[in-house]
Amino acid sequence: MTQKKLLLLSVSAGAGHMRAAEALRAHAQLHHGGVDAVHLDVMDFVSTGFRKLYAEYYIKLVNKAPALWGYLYHATNEARPDSSREKMRRALERLNTGALLKEIARVKPDAIICTHFLPAELLSRLIRKHGFTCPVWVQVTDFDLHRMWVHDHMAGYFAASEEVAFRMRAQGIAGAAIAVTGIPIMPVFGAPLERSICAREAGLDPERTTILLMGGGAGLGSLATVAERLLALGSDFQLIVLAGKNAAALEALNALALRYPARLLAQGFTDKVERLMACADLVITKPGGLTTSECLAMGLPMIVNAPIPGQEERNADYLLEQGVAMKAFDSVTLEYRVRYLLDNPAKLADMRAKALVLGRADAARAVLAVVLPDTGHPPTIAEAA
Repeated sequence: MTQKKLLLLSVSAGAGHMRAAEALRAHAQLHHGGVDAVHLDVMDFVSTGFRKLYAEYYIKLVNKAPALWGYLYHATNEARPDSSREKMRRALERLNTGALLKEIARVKPDAIICTHFLPAELLSRLIRKHGFTCPVWVQVTDFDLHRMWVHDHMAGYFAASEEVAFRMRAQGIAGAAIAVTGIPIMPVFGAPLERSICAREAGLDPERTTILLMGGGAGLGSLATVAERLLALGSDFQLIVLAGKNAAALEALNALALRYPARLLAQGFTDKVERLMACADLVITKPGGLTTSECLAMGLPMIVNAPIPGQEERNADYLLEQGVAMKAFDSVTLEYRVRYLLDNPAKLADMRAKALVLGRADAARAVLAVVLPDTGHPPTIAEAA
C-alpha cells in the first residue's frame, strides 16, 4: 500500500503555531501508521530579510511594543482584503515564498494542514490561480479568529471552541466545513500521570500545595522578582519556576532557592513540562493558545498575566468567562489572586473541575480523524483512558 503524505505547514513567529504542528505530527506517527507526516517551517524557505521582518520583528514587537502590536492586530482584522495595502502585503509574501511552493511540489502531499494563516493564504491563491488540487485544511491556534485566517478554497477549518466556529460561520465559512476540535497538543498531555511519582522525580513533596510559574515575567517584573514576591506571602506552598533558555533568570532563581530551601524549584529548558504540570495545583502563565490548552487538558486552574494585545487578550477573556482562570495585570493583583485561591480551596477545586471539562487532550486525534479518515489505528486501552 502506498504511504500517504501529510504536510504540516507552520511559521516560527511565536512557538504556538509550531507546537500545534508538532502535536499533529506526533499523533500521526502514533495512530496513523500508513502516513508519512512532514512538518515544514515556512520561515526556512524565505529570504533572510523577510524572515527578520515576519518572525523576528514580530517577537520584538510583542515584547517591546505590545500596544503597537495590538493596534496592528485590530487594524489588519478590519482591513478590506481588496485594499491596496493588503494587495501589496500579499504580493510581498508571494515574492518571498517561491522556494516554499517548490518544496510543496517536491513533497507531493496527499493532504496539508496549516497551523498558521500565511501558508493558508498562499495556497488559497495557488488553488484559485493554478488549479492546485491537494486538500488544504486550517487549524486555528487561539480562542479567537482573526480575519487573516479566513481564505477561500480550503477543505475545512478546525476551531478551538464553539464561539470560534460561530465566528468562522460569520466570516462566510460553511458550517459543514468546520469542526470544533480544540487546539492540538502533544500526546503526553492526555496521558494519565501519577502526581506522587512526578513530584518525587522533581524533588517535591506531593502532599504540599504547588504553584507553577511559567511563560516569563513580562508585565510583572523578572521571574526571580515575581518568585520572591510569591515566596514572601507566608503560605506553605512549593513554587516551580520555568526559566526556559534564559540563563540569567535561571541563575537568579537558583540563588533565590538557597534562601527558600525546599520551597523553590528552578528549572531551565525542559521537554517534560507535563510532568511538572502534574505536580501543580495552580499555574501562573501568559495566555497563549497552546499553553492554556495544555493546562486545560491537565485540569489546571490558571492565573493569566501580561496577555499580548490581540490574540492573547481574547484567549484570556475566553478562559475568564469559562471560570478556569483569573487575570493579574500587575504584581499587586497577582499577589491578591494567589492569596485568594490559596485561602479558598473550594474555588480552586471548582476551577479545576471546569478546566477538566473544557480540556481537549484529544484535539489532534480529532483533527486527523477528519483529514485522514481511513488511516487511523484503533487506540489501545491505555491511549483511550
